[in-house]
Amino acid sequence: MTVGASAAETVVLERVTEPDAEQVEPQQVAALWRWLPAAVGLAAFVVILLVTGTPVLDVLRYAGYVAYAVVLPGTLVYRLLRRTPHTLVEDLAFGAAVGLAMELVAWAVYSYLDLRSLIWTWPLLVVAVFAAVPRLRRHWSPSGYRIVPLGWSWAVTGVVVFFTGYIWATFFAQNPIMPTGEDTLQFIDLPYQLSLAGEAKNHFPMHLPQVAGEALPYHWFAFVHAAMISMIGHVDLSVVTMRLMVPGIGALIALVTAVAGWRITGRAWAGAAAAALFLVVGEFQFTEVFSTTLGVQVAWIVWPSLSMTYSWALLVALVAVIGDALRRKDDDSPVPRLGLPGAFALAAILAFASSAAKASSLPVTLAGLALAGVMVLVTTRRIPWTLVGMGVVVALAQLFCTAVIFRFQSYGLGVHPFGGLIPLWNDPEGERSFLAQGTVIAGVSIAWILSMQIRLAGIIPLAWVKRGRLEPVQWFLLGGALAGPALFMLLGTFNASWFYRASLPFGLILSAWGFALVWDRAKLSRRAVVVLGAGALVFAEAVLIAVLLFAPRQPRGESYSGVLPILWWAGVLSALALVIGFAWRPAARRWPGLAGRGGVVLLAAILLTGTPGLIMEARRSQLSPNGGGNTTVPMPESRVEAARWVRANSDPNDIIATNVHCSHDVPLAKCRDARSFWLSAYSERSVLVEGWTFAPRLAGVPDARWKFWDEKKLAFNDNAIYKPSAKALDRMRDRYHVRYLVVDRRLRAEGTKLSQLATLRFDNGRMAVYELR
Repeated sequence: MTVGASAAETVVLERVTEPDAEQVEPQQVAALWRWLPAAVGLAAFVVILLVTGTPVLDVLRYAGYVAYAVVLPGTLVYRLLRRTPHTLVEDLAFGAAVGLAMELVAWAVYSYLDLRSLIWTWPLLVVAVFAAVPRLRRHWSPSGYRIVPLGWSWAVTGVVVFFTGYIWATFFAQNPIMPTGEDTLQFIDLPYQLSLAGEAKNHFPMHLPQVAGEALPYHWFAFVHAAMISMIGHVDLSVVTMRLMVPGIGALIALVTAVAGWRITGRAWAGAAAAALFLVVGEFQFTEVFSTTLGVQVAWIVWPSLSMTYSWALLVALVAVIGDALRRKDDDSPVPRLGLPGAFALAAILAFASSAAKASSLPVTLAGLALAGVMVLVTTRRIPWTLVGMGVVVALAQLFCTAVIFRFQSYGLGVHPFGGLIPLWNDPEGERSFLAQGTVIAGVSIAWILSMQIRLAGIIPLAWVKRGRLEPVQWFLLGGALAGPALFMLLGTFNASWFYRASLPFGLILSAWGFALVWDRAKLSRRAVVVLGAGALVFAEAVLIAVLLFAPRQPRGESYSGVLPILWWAGVLSALALVIGFAWRPAARRWPGLAGRGGVVLLAAILLTGTPGLIMEARRSQLSPNGGGNTTVPMPESRVEAARWVRANSDPNDIIATNVHCSHDVPLAKCRDARSFWLSAYSERSVLVEGWTFAPRLAGVPDARWKFWDEKKLAFNDNAIYKPSAKALDRMRDRYHVRYLVVDRRLRAEGTKLSQLATLRFDNGRMAVYELR
């Protein structure tokens, strides 16, 4: 049976009644207290943006855009589709997710009709419909909202503030909005993401901006959101991608996860716990500097991958909608149902939006539905038509993106069992015995599970308490949680790692649910809750201090050396748990309040062992203040100045040519990494041939980093700059529609005849921009 809310929660969730006259003032004060957490969270969010150089006007414009073009239309539609109101924060959070989906449709329609200058009007169309149709007007001011527990509000606010602070420490502090000198470094993917946002701003359908006209079968929906912020909010794309979008979507993830967990489990605080596990607790590690040896889930992903972060907000909302539809008819949850018609409509909207937000989202969702369907069929011997219907909806969305968006591109995915872990236990010389190699494989596997999945520990007691007889929604969550790691182990490449990241929200909600069941069985008094909370904070702080003081540097030597600190630290904590466990029963005889509470204490400690993860990743970034601690490339101010000049003096359909193709300043003959994206990024224009490594057609191709597929075109591009002729430049202009040639003289100076055949428009010493005549 689904466990409902506790008696205390039932009281705080009672509907608001009309106040007596003498009660008005106290209730107004209470209302102010209820809004205080939101005000504090918003204030912290704004302060962090302002102290990191975000213009005040851009912050206001962003806030206006989110309210006007995301939350407002999305909330109205969500209210139309859901049956009974639950809480205002749920309407706004799920409404924002629906608004992101509607934004995609608006962008596509207005772009197709070439009405981008009027794209700001699309929310007005929604507003007009809800204002003009009498039956829809009630959705402007619905009644019957339930009061949100104040503790829940403060917990979620804490998650948002912590996460925004983490983004400041890892990303903002190391990366100015615009390069500030010739020695500025930048994480290599950031200009690529900026270039895709520029492409979405100017073209439909989208193409690869680094190779003009090249198809882009890619998950690009996140960059439509960035483009829409810029087009409607009138915010520079650099400010959007380098400041506003990551913390904004992060805050939405926290809210959506908290309300999704509440709706699915029937407990407000289980949702807040899921949000904390998502954005506060990180990977389980024990090295002086945050390590990516075994992979990462949230740390290092939320800011370098806009698509992953954006997709989580939509995916969690989709999980909540499907989970609500799978609830048992006889459950005693105080959360009102969405209603099947509305749930199916919302699932269709969110599945479509999730489909090309990240290619990994829907496969794990389908796996969760498949496991739930099989288990319900086996246990009840009835066809679960709701599950079948949801499966059809999600499958159709997957088919749409596979055929229309991705064009059946596989991105190098293939069956390579354990390919992601084999390098860690590889023994190419065969020097280890069978037993030794088996031990290494087991150690690496255990370390991966500990590092990447320890936040899901609550699933184990849930399955134990339920004795394996899970409800359909629990099977769905479990299937989604297992699908990601299983696909990663089966497919084995780096691109397969996105599957276990997509599966994370499924497992976190189920893990929080398991913790809730253990909590209920402990029957904690209010005093015990306070003690446990204080103890959890002390334990988390102690673990962090231990990592800061005693964690070693990343060991080297053997292939498996990188996992040894994780195993050692797990051993230390396990030994500590055993000592406390042996002492618990004798202590309970002396202090009866400890009896029956060991399980909840142990599970809380396990879930909190990853607390240092995000903090250590922030520390890693601070050790590399210029660009952060990940793969960086030069982003000289002079290059960006030239690109911005082109943007200001060109039409969005103009093509540019350049002599820069590599991530670093090396001649083309010595180039082994053609990941150059700066020109297309900061000019917001397509380049004839810039850097081609990220072209979807090259995914999985061994020499893709340096070998362009059209060598004649590349040679023509460079010769037009180094050995120009009137015939070549005419061809460049007439056949390839190139307007400007952008030359980096530090790499190699342009040919002497170029100034005679083209007009020099910009020159800052290092960079020159010529306009073809």
